[in-house]
Formats: sequence, C-alpha cells, structure tokens
Amino acid sequence: MGSVKDRIVFVTGASSGIGASCAKFFAEAGAKLILAARRSDRLETLAAELHRHHGTDVRILKLDVRDRQQVAETLATLPQNWQEIDILINNAGLSRGLDKLHEGNIDDWEEMIDANVKGLLYVTRAVVPGMVERDRGHIINIGSIAGRHAYPNGNVYCASKAAVRAITQGLKQDLLGTSVRVSEVDPGLVETEFSDVRFHGDTERAKKVYENLTPLTPDDIADIVLFCASRPLHVNISEVLVVPTEQATATQVVRRG
Repeated sequence: MGSVKDRIVFVTGASSGIGASCAKFFAEAGAKLILAARRSDRLETLAAELHRHHGTDVRILKLDVRDRQQVAETLATLPQNWQEIDILINNAGLSRGLDKLHEGNIDDWEEMIDANVKGLLYVTRAVVPGMVERDRGHIINIGSIAGRHAYPNGNVYCASKAAVRAITQGLKQDLLGTSVRVSEVDPGLVETEFSDVRFHGDTERAKKVYENLTPLTPDDIADIVLFCASRPLHVNISEVLVVPTEQATATQVVRRG
C-alpha cells in the first residue's frame, strides 16, 4: 500500500457530504488537508473537529469553484509549504431540478455546468501543472452513475457528469508518461444534501429519493477514494462504479416496505 501520511490533500466541496467524509478519512490516515467550499463556517467546524481528534494540519479556503479568477488567485497565493498538492479530490458539484429538457430552468443548467464541469476544469488546470513539474500526484474526480447513462428528466445533470467522465479519460491520456495518476469514482444513490439541493430545499421530496431502501453513505464513498489514493504508486484505479445493493442502474432500484 502507498501511504497518504503527511501528503497534502486538496478537497473541493468539503463542507458536507462526500467531501466532508473524505476529509475525515484522509485525516485519520495522517494527511494534511486543504479544504475548500463556499460555506467557510462549516469548514471551520470540520477543521476544528479533525484537529481535535487527529491533530490534523488543515488549511481552509472559502472558494467558489465556479469563479475562474477566484480559483486561480486563491491557489496561486497559497503559502509555499501548502503549494505542493499531492492529491486533488474534485468533489464540488450539484444537481438542480428534475425537468424535461424543453421545460428546464436555464439558470439551473448554468449552475450545474459551471460547478460540475467548468469548476472542475478551473481547479484541475490550477493544480495539475505543479504535479507534472514534480512528476507525482493524483487527481480523483467524483463523477456519478448519471454520467454513464442518461435518465428521464436528468438531461443536463447527466450531461455534466458525462463531461466529467470524458475529462477524466482525456486527462489520463494527456498525463501518460508522467507519474501522475487519475481516477474517477462514480456513486449511485448516496444520502447527502444532494436531493435537497436538486429540489431547491424541498426536504419532503428529497426524502422520497431514499425511501424504503438502504442508500450509500458519504463514508462509503470516502473509503473508496482513500483506497484509490493508497494503492502502490504503480497502480492506477482508473474508474469505480459503486451502487447500493438495491440499485442496478440510475433508475432501477428495489424499494422494500
């Protein structure tokens, strides 16, 4: 196994869900963390918890990955001892709405594309040149089962995650010949704030997504992300599709009760 101890791990979307769980798992493994999100108050609470339990060295970035200039400036001005990022976990992203394409909310489309595609590109573009220069590093993109097959009313969200899949594959090809690794982890149903965000805060509707089945947890995904990052350096886990036992495809699930 490779070790992530004392490695600098940069997690976007770290204030909740899969991102927060990744922070906890990598902290337990001894990594140093750069945690980025828009909600800095949540990051501060998480950082304090990680330092208290694990003594983790944490740097917080209040960052909106959709803002190209902010991403470039924030990462360029990291202190020297934080600039050599070893592992980038591109987790920031969201879904908005569940409508037929011809009835969709264009503002929702813009938000998904800006966060899920352009935000991932901005962060990757800022971080990966340093990895190439040092000839080491690992980019782990959090995709989705939705990026493999579109489903009814998922149109633009599915397209944004299909883009993550294509970007990940292209990046791996572009980095061939370097020691930089590239992985994609594609979850199925994970119970997070995802559905609350998709339905614009309609909690009752969000709860029905996970009703009468056992979904994945953010910790399930973080465990897999850490597994990818801790393989021997000659091993690259290119892609992982992980779903609950009660899920077969993006839309086929078994609900009991």
